Amino acid sequence: MKDRFPLMTDAGERRLRWLTEHPHAPRFTHPGCERLDAQALQSLRAFERELGIAPRWAHGEIPMWLEDFVARGCRDVPFYRRQGLPTASFFDLPTTERADLNREPWSFVPDTQLLDGLLVYNTSGATGHPLSVLSQPETVAKYMPLLRAALATRGVTLEGGPERVAVILVCFQKWTFTYAAVSAFLDQAGFAKLNLYPAEWRNPDDRAAFLDDCDPEVYTGDPYAFAELARLPLRARPKALVSTAMALHPGLRQKLEARFACPVLDVYSMNESGPIAAENPRSHTKEHEREYRFLQPKLYVEILDPDGAPCPPGTRGEITLSGGFNPFLPLLRYRTGDYASLEFRADGPVLVGLEGRPIVTFRTRDGRPLNNVDVNWALRPFPIAQYALHQAADGSLTLRVRGSSVGEATLREALLRLFGPDQPLAIELDAPLASTTDKLVSYTSELA
Repeated sequence: MKDRFPLMTDAGERRLRWLTEHPHAPRFTHPGCERLDAQALQSLRAFERELGIAPRWAHGEIPMWLEDFVARGCRDVPFYRRQGLPTASFFDLPTTERADLNREPWSFVPDTQLLDGLLVYNTSGATGHPLSVLSQPETVAKYMPLLRAALATRGVTLEGGPERVAVILVCFQKWTFTYAAVSAFLDQAGFAKLNLYPAEWRNPDDRAAFLDDCDPEVYTGDPYAFAELARLPLRARPKALVSTAMALHPGLRQKLEARFACPVLDVYSMNESGPIAAENPRSHTKEHEREYRFLQPKLYVEILDPDGAPCPPGTRGEITLSGGFNPFLPLLRYRTGDYASLEFRADGPVLVGLEGRPIVTFRTRDGRPLNNVDVNWALRPFPIAQYALHQAADGSLTLRVRGSSVGEATLREALLRLFGPDQPLAIELDAPLASTTDKLVSYTSELA
């Protein structure tokens, strides 16, 4: 095992064997690994100390570290060098997007970057465009201090230690990689990625038995997996649930907090950048005012209009990133496809009204325009993991729902109050939607 876990101690090896040989353990599909050496672990500790520095910048300005970052990118990164950079102003630099990275991920790797330990993470989801993210073991391991930083915003401490399982990442898919590991950063604590899909276990009842015996400090996952987790007869109570990968519906959050008696954090994260921001729990009152506090001190965030110009504070636009902690993917004005506004508080900038896609305008039965924020509010009270609403050219609606215990009649009543009592509406429960590994397009319309 030492080849896969160079820093694993005897206590860590006992914990790993306990996870993999447990009588109720699932069928793991991948041999876990954490190829960190002592120098990489020291780098992780330093990175965690940096996370205590709150990101700060003013509108129309860039932080000092970004000037050197741009200069190195223009010099060392083939993709940026081809753009003819630099220019007189950071805000005149061309933007990049997912299609650029999808087409040639290797051209974002700096010439000076050693390829030792190169990892390639492949993902494809709702857009149908596969994406390869190049990385290394140290970069992957930095998710753990970022998780700690997100938990700290809610007063939760991730302690670790060889006598416990610190984190379990849950999925609910027909198939995905699953594995058990130990974390040197968390003092040999156990970690596991599990698939709650019943076919991945010898007996469906093994899921609750194994999870209760693990008794993890924290569960991470997406809302769809958490909806399944809430159905299991679990007795153990985690310190927190951390939701990523897709928007967390307020009704589901309330159900999860009541079910597990712990905070449920919504973290905005991307494969390209890692965790970006954690929701401020004091901003739950209004959907369009939910605030997200940034986690990475060296990730600069802009809000751009469709022409690439910076939006004024409080104006909604596309979230655009520069910086990051992955040396194989230095981001420079990377358009995310996600939308929010940026506001500046006394203690730093915040994202407000985060939405995975631009606002979509629907039409009611009598022809009135209706945007998706109103649909958000109509469906907000219900514990729904994932849904998509589409309006066809003839005005008819189709609502597809996954991970919900709400009946069709209740959902129909809520939408007809918005669109009109004679609105044609088809509802599909437990319908196939987008992959949980990528953004879901929740709202689409064929109407202008």
